[in-house]
Amino acid sequence: MSTQVTALQGALAAEHAAVYGYGVAGAMLAGSEQADARADWSAHQAGRDTLEAMLTKRGATPVAASPAYALPFAVTGEKSAARLAATLEEGVTRAYLALVAVSDPTLRSFAARAMQASANRALAWSGSTVAFPGMPG
Repeated sequence: MSTQVTALQGALAAEHAAVYGYGVAGAMLAGSEQADARADWSAHQAGRDTLEAMLTKRGATPVAASPAYALPFAVTGEKSAARLAATLEEGVTRAYLALVAVSDPTLRSFAARAMQASANRALAWSGSTVAFPGMPG
């Protein structure tokens, strides 16, 4: 499997997890936060679909979503739901970081824009960010 396909599969897996996680988070939110979660959920569905098309174009079979995902912590209310949304976005940002490292400039540019979007969503949910989102601490 090529480095590009591996990185695309990793980003797709993160998008699948985000779609699932936003379903959990959104159920615990109300009002504008629920609307924000719904918009972010839709953004991850679009990201998932784009990555699946990119993989198919390269002759690869896109990794399938799991029927369920283990959450990193219990989501019991609005605060933990917002924290989950931020955690999901951080995971997506990390996954796209691997795609930024491939040699194809089109994929690098795509991944950089995707990282920026997920880092901004993480900031919106958590209220803080780090100097280089996605990079290991």
